[in-house]
Amino acid sequence: AYDAKKGKGTRRFGLITTNSLRQTFNRRVLAGHMEGKKALSILFAIPDHPWVDAGDGAAVRVAMTVAEMGEAEGVLATVKTEAKSGNESVGYEVQLYSISGKIYPNLRTGADLGSAVPLNANQNIALRGICYMGDGFVISKKIAKEFDSYKDGKIKNYQNGRDVNAVSRGVMIIDMFDISEKELRKKYPQTFQHLKDTVYPSRQQSNRKSYRDKWWIFAEPRSEWRQVSASLNRYFVTTMTAKHRFFVAMDSDTLPDQGLIPFGFSDWWLLSALSSRIHVVWATASGGRLGVGNDPRYNNSRCFDPFPFPDATDAQKKTLRDLGEQLDAHRKARQAAHPKLTLTQMYNVLELLRAETPIEGKDRQIYDDGQIGILKDLHDRIDAATADAYGWPVDLSNEQILENLVALNKERAAEEARGHIRWLRPDYQNPEGKGATDTTAQSEADLGEAAPAAARTVWPKALPDQITAIRATLEALETPATPQQVAIHYKGAKKAAVDEILQSLTTLGLALEENGHYTA
Repeated sequence: AYDAKKGKGTRRFGLITTNSLRQTFNRRVLAGHMEGKKALSILFAIPDHPWVDAGDGAAVRVAMTVAEMGEAEGVLATVKTEAKSGNESVGYEVQLYSISGKIYPNLRTGADLGSAVPLNANQNIALRGICYMGDGFVISKKIAKEFDSYKDGKIKNYQNGRDVNAVSRGVMIIDMFDISEKELRKKYPQTFQHLKDTVYPSRQQSNRKSYRDKWWIFAEPRSEWRQVSASLNRYFVTTMTAKHRFFVAMDSDTLPDQGLIPFGFSDWWLLSALSSRIHVVWATASGGRLGVGNDPRYNNSRCFDPFPFPDATDAQKKTLRDLGEQLDAHRKARQAAHPKLTLTQMYNVLELLRAETPIEGKDRQIYDDGQIGILKDLHDRIDAATADAYGWPVDLSNEQILENLVALNKERAAEEARGHIRWLRPDYQNPEGKGATDTTAQSEADLGEAAPAAARTVWPKALPDQITAIRATLEALETPATPQQVAIHYKGAKKAAVDEILQSLTTLGLALEENGHYTA
């Protein structure tokens, strides 16, 4: 709208979009128009509003924005209450709460979360779970034990988001990641025939050659995750899209689904840090929301990569470690005692308890079965211990927490530029004990044969131009390329930015990804 109207007399324009406008890829499009000499300012915004149908009520969520050229503050309106109306002509009633200030591309005012940058300290830790593509991969534990590949550990426990948030199905998954078709047929004929019958037909319908050719292997086996988790006895996960943001421990012999975000560390103090109010407030504000349920979405690149963890002392880590282990053990013990009790139910009632809402009926049973009073106490102690590790008061407002974290992210980024990196898992991330390195030089070294300097073009400043450039590069390359191999064609291109665009292009169906390599 801005490009079409600028210089033609238009003073302002407004848009109604889906509320995914605030998610990472779309935010970067807005940011490209809100920087520079001829920048836009958002004068009015409602980030998340029900799209009202008089018959059915709120079916989807939308964002509303009004913008004009120039530097200006705006009015940010957020939904305070929403409910069906008794008036048939209105259908749905929404009350708004408005505040004034600079409105950022993520449709927030206050702390500028969009200015936070990924930290080297967090790199290669929060990844994605596997995408199997083929229902025949998943089997029951009873059937799994009868397969010829079971005794060799080729069938593993498997969980998706529903298994974590609700009642686990207790299923297993056939994982032939490191085996050839010939070896599979010869060594495990029973497993081969099962996959041939149940997976092969559907995979042959795929538009992607690698999915058709390697039909017995998961569509996205996530080799990066296998590397980071290889030496762990447990790891932590959160569901990508969920009503409540909680983090749980998972045994290392369990493969996570793509609907989970697995974290490649096992230290209980980090589970406490993730579970703390400080991190949950950050993740909720930094991530987008998705679906009719308008549930928060945990986005690795915005929720985890820029998050500055506390520089805790050994004593503080011990306290957090004990609390993290207690939290996970308490929840698992209550679910073991009451097999139908879900984590979502437990955190629904915890929310009522925090709001001092009377707990009655079915909620009272959940309160008793889940011992929610103890759950609240554990979370309160984790919040206090985490705040102590940061050196902050425990009663900061959400906005104060965000402002502090944005400022701390800036401090950590400056530290890292000077060579001081506070690795979350130094044994894996930095086994040789090296300091920071020049990312451009490192990219060229990793490639072995860098693009000639004369052949490299300047990295475009505007996001739309960056997207066009990357698509053109992918089309020109004869073989699949890593984000580093794409970035090396441009002077000043950051691998993280290229990686993010490539992931977005893949999501949109404009690129294909396999084991970290991309093609047009």
